Amino acid sequence: MSRPSHTGFPELSEPAIEKGKTIEEVWSGTWVADRLGVRLEQAAAPARSAVAQPPLRELLGLALRRNPKRAHLLVSRILGKHVPQSPATVHAAGRGLGERVADLLGEEAADAVVLGYAETATGLGHSVADGLRVAPYLHSTRRPVPGVEPAGGFEEAHSHATSHLLLPEDPKLLTGSGPLVLVDDEFSTGNTVLNTIRDLHARHPRPRYVVVALVDMRSPADRERLDAFAAELGARIDLVALARGTVSLPEDILAKGQALVEEYESGVARAGRGPAESDPAASDPAASDPVGSGPASCGPAASVRRVGLDWPAGLPDGGRHGFTPAHRARLEAALPVLAARIDAELGVGPRRVLVLGNEELMYAPLRLARALEESGASAGREVRFSTTTRSPVLAVDDPGYAIRTRLAFPAHDDPADGPGERYAYNVAGAGFDAVVAVVDSRADTDALHAPDGLLARLAPHTGQVLLVVVPSYVPGSAAPGSAVPGSAVPSPGQPLPSADAGSSARARPAGRFAPSDRQEPIMTEPLRGPAFSSYPPEDVGWLLQDLSDVELEAPTEEREEAIQAGGAHYAESLPVEYQPSPEYQRLYQSALDASAARIARAVGTVTETVLAERSPSPVLVSLARAGTPVGVLMRRWAQARHGLDLPHYAVSIVRGRGIDANALRWLAAHHDPADVVFVDGWTGKGAITRELRDALAEFDGFDPEIVVLADPGSCVSTYGTRDDFLIPSACLNSTVSGLVSRTVLRSDLVGPADFHGAKFYRELAGADVSVAFVDAVAARFEEVAEAVDADVKELLAADRTPTWEGWAAVERISEEYAIHDVNLVKPGVGETTRVLLRRVPWKILARRGVGADLDHVRLLARQRGVPVEEVDGLPYTCVGLIHPRFTRGATGADGKAVASK
Repeated sequence: MSRPSHTGFPELSEPAIEKGKTIEEVWSGTWVADRLGVRLEQAAAPARSAVAQPPLRELLGLALRRNPKRAHLLVSRILGKHVPQSPATVHAAGRGLGERVADLLGEEAADAVVLGYAETATGLGHSVADGLRVAPYLHSTRRPVPGVEPAGGFEEAHSHATSHLLLPEDPKLLTGSGPLVLVDDEFSTGNTVLNTIRDLHARHPRPRYVVVALVDMRSPADRERLDAFAAELGARIDLVALARGTVSLPEDILAKGQALVEEYESGVARAGRGPAESDPAASDPAASDPVGSGPASCGPAASVRRVGLDWPAGLPDGGRHGFTPAHRARLEAALPVLAARIDAELGVGPRRVLVLGNEELMYAPLRLARALEESGASAGREVRFSTTTRSPVLAVDDPGYAIRTRLAFPAHDDPADGPGERYAYNVAGAGFDAVVAVVDSRADTDALHAPDGLLARLAPHTGQVLLVVVPSYVPGSAAPGSAVPGSAVPSPGQPLPSADAGSSARARPAGRFAPSDRQEPIMTEPLRGPAFSSYPPEDVGWLLQDLSDVELEAPTEEREEAIQAGGAHYAESLPVEYQPSPEYQRLYQSALDASAARIARAVGTVTETVLAERSPSPVLVSLARAGTPVGVLMRRWAQARHGLDLPHYAVSIVRGRGIDANALRWLAAHHDPADVVFVDGWTGKGAITRELRDALAEFDGFDPEIVVLADPGSCVSTYGTRDDFLIPSACLNSTVSGLVSRTVLRSDLVGPADFHGAKFYRELAGADVSVAFVDAVAARFEEVAEAVDADVKELLAADRTPTWEGWAAVERISEEYAIHDVNLVKPGVGETTRVLLRRVPWKILARRGVGADLDHVRLLARQRGVPVEEVDGLPYTCVGLIHPRFTRGATGADGKAVASK
């Protein structure tokens, strides 16, 4: 167990040191110091300081950069970047510095803003803000975010990736006059700080700056330069660090360092260890295995499982766009529960666990690691924390060198500077029983899951790999405290595809359209109730245009004749809305009473499956209009069960015409397409499933796999049930779908920049049951929760590969009944009901012996004069057949069907 030290954080432990040797005997900078003559020299603490300095060797090791701008690298042992360290040590170091800043500023601390540097100091800066307690936090970033205007920027001259952006969600964050606290892991020259202050002071001058670092290693000349710069600005610049010193470098350090790197890497290559030194995944395990681990560490690859978190809705994943004290309070309250999910998934076996963050994503993984450390302390579990990095560093397998091993893998967050290698240091050979890899949702891509990706690189070096995806916060996408694209959700752990299984199953590309389809997204906002639809505005936003004032209805027989003759498309007009008789309304209510719990169970099952598998930040997009009640219910389940406020939109898709491309552009401009989950009510023969897949083939980023409440046709892999039963919302038209019509696509009404259209039937408000329907189902959520948990557990372990059994049945029926057109065969209770309400039905096929689920179908069939034929061997409860050779002469004067000619 660690103990407090004079530095204010627990005593350090030296990983991978030979037994019996002390830190003075084996310092992790010895190898570089001996070969290049680099020396660390401790400086005296300022006279006014009452805080003792820890020895520099406790804080720093040395390594060699693979960088033409600077040869050496000061490797922090308490930062949690390159060297795995106790999360208590990492967080306490930053928090302690923040407390010192608070003491320095006094009353001014209430007006301070903390700014950390990407990527290395993002977690440190956040921890400093924790120590200040009342200060908001922002860190610079190298990741541009569409729609967020930079509030500043600067260069880091010696870095391999130089440009920093400042992207606060609140543009006023950096415009105040209070102290600005700038945090970096080290000061070597002070150039980065000067560049930052120069840029921000020119925009918004302020009288005081505080610079914070773990170590201040500037030369006397660099110190004088900062003092002169402060005088030039007329501002006060204070400096707070754990320790001060200087780095003594020989004049030819750059050339000698580059030569040493080349010599060492050439030697490794000649030894047959491949281009990634100490990377067993890229070379022979026995030859390149790290010290102290033996070949066994490169045995069979560990299992890789995803762990879902109930991340607080609307809580930013870090300080890229700002993190306030209110955010901090919400995170603190949630951490025990978040850690408990990870702890439960780890089980009792792993004794030594690494939580591995990802580049700029340092703070959230650090706090998860610290909470996990606290919860596992009594059981003797040892937790360490580090993160991946962009920094290319030479790895040397020597106790006197700070970077013992290196795992190399491709970037997996679609970086602005293009593809390239990323690294995890001192992980291979460190003896971790489990590694918890934490990434944000933007980094949960194909590349992460690829055979050469991070997860595959980690797997040979540990007993298990858990993947935790924290939602990427998108500024402006939600009000404070509500969910945003990227709201993480709870999800049972389940196996991820193995590295050699291909990456298509885990496709999460960044949301970009194909080059041929790049257009400016339209700026129209979604329609919402009560102006459009009877749903509350928070339940759904309709990505449609309002055509309520356009006469679009045509008699059913006229529409059918025109459609079958090829003279019109079904989406160019609307059927006259069916007005249910009192008898039919009673039947609907009876069906709802009988099936509300069954519907609730299916809603819960499909929602939990989506949260577990599809996206850590789902954006529900229902296919108007049958999918919309389901989308509303899924949103309500997520809200009731998990406190999530998921975005939900309704869009138009038209068979034979595809999905509304302008709606896709709007979604891509406001959300990450990888988070979009398309929702429909049920599958029949799978026509819309195929339509969606074909339509989205032209676009990058959207997952074409539709999710449905019921999948009787076995056409999808994400569903609430595969039973074909009565979904009461299928009994009615607009009066159960927010009083919104079917969608309309007609060239004289829908232009190139328009959404597809629909009508809002305000005049039917007296018969509307839309909200009553979802309320009735939602009222049963609590009673089905236990059954849903069991269903989800079973589904996640099941083979749910679509069999397309329904499609085969439709083709058979089409031939057996001499229809010869699968579009006129409508399988399933929902589709059969639509035939009876909106088309000209010919006959209904019902599975023999079906009872109450078909009461409403039998009633409608009697009203339309349509025969109901009971048959054996039907995979659906029923199938509706549209009149195959329809003209208006095929119906009687009363509009009822007559025999086919």
